[in-house]
Amino acid sequence: MIDKHKLKTLVTTDTTTAVLVGIITPEQPEERAKEYLEELAFLAETAGATPVEMIFQRLDYTHPNTFVGPGKLQEIKNYVDENEIGLVIFDDELSPRQVRNIEKELVDQSPNATDQVRILDRTNLILDIFAKRAQTANAKAQVELTQYQYILPRLTRMWTHLERQRGGAIGRYGPGETQLETDRRIILKKISLLKQDLEKIDRQMATQRKNRGKMVRVSLVGYTNVGKSTIMNLLSKSDVFAEDKLFATLDTTVRKVIIDNLPFLLSDTVGFIRKLPHNLIESFKSTLDEVREADILLHVVDISHPNFEEQMQIVNETLQEINHEEKPTILIFNKIDAFSYTPKEEDDLSPIKRENISLEVLEKTWMAKLQENCIFISATDKTNIDELRNMLYERVKEIHVERYPYNDFLFQKYDEE
Repeated sequence: MIDKHKLKTLVTTDTTTAVLVGIITPEQPEERAKEYLEELAFLAETAGATPVEMIFQRLDYTHPNTFVGPGKLQEIKNYVDENEIGLVIFDDELSPRQVRNIEKELVDQSPNATDQVRILDRTNLILDIFAKRAQTANAKAQVELTQYQYILPRLTRMWTHLERQRGGAIGRYGPGETQLETDRRIILKKISLLKQDLEKIDRQMATQRKNRGKMVRVSLVGYTNVGKSTIMNLLSKSDVFAEDKLFATLDTTVRKVIIDNLPFLLSDTVGFIRKLPHNLIESFKSTLDEVREADILLHVVDISHPNFEEQMQIVNETLQEINHEEKPTILIFNKIDAFSYTPKEEDDLSPIKRENISLEVLEKTWMAKLQENCIFISATDKTNIDELRNMLYERVKEIHVERYPYNDFLFQKYDEE
């Protein structure tokens, strides 16, 4: 994670250096705005850029023409020119009009106006990461579709040759068509073809899920970078790619897992994030169908994150957006190894904060009301992993026995032994 105190010292002439821009509003106070830019910095680093400065402005709402006010935009321009910045990344999705106006100020009128300075927003940055992470034909098609849907309304600033016109062919009259119209038609055709391809993929994946029979399905869900893939590896004893970066996993991975004598299917899905582009959710429909058709959800939470409750809420809202019905859910509070608790002295009257709260105290908060629906683990240190397996075994067994009642006596016999 980027160190705020070292931001000024990181300035280089590298074209991947980036300035991050966010706003502080009544609905988005300063603390939350800073947290959002910290996450944006992590996104930028995942994409391969080096964040070197965070710039905030206090506004009642985003400026409709330039996102930030004219004075702040001039401040950003001066910083970009003085430090030869390669990227300016805004924390929210910019409208086509905002992109045009920002580029006029930061690029067209810059004394160092070079093609190296690029304007990105959060959506564009996420799409860039998804494009780099996509491995299978399915994921690549899903990301490509979303990219074209994002580009379409912004075409007027994406090409340098758009004002040129094509002359009419021999035997045709009229001034011809602009390159912009040609590009728009090409993109619309690509979108149509990609949607057709994804429909075929959806049918193929639906067939694959159907061929798995009535085996109980368990799906890992959660915010990005909370440790889902690591937990997947521990439970399935497989080698799913896991990395301390956002969106390390895009393609759904399904493994057959056997705990004691009980088999079930475990799937690892793409992580969620705040301000996840709606078109991206729509494009990843076939991937998220694993969540829709799961019998049990394992909602993994990074309890070491200062705002893990908000991350939980974002995941729940995203699940509702993909029309997921209520399913049995186990909350897995991961990364308890990140707590470095030092007991307070008896005469220490300083307030208890997240930095000095113990896991024992944390377990007695609102989460204690969840009783058997949650567990605290460390996937890195393998703490409480056996307890997680036992909990999962009991939940899967309940569904398995209901689905295959003739197997009930086998479990009874096993439990007696």
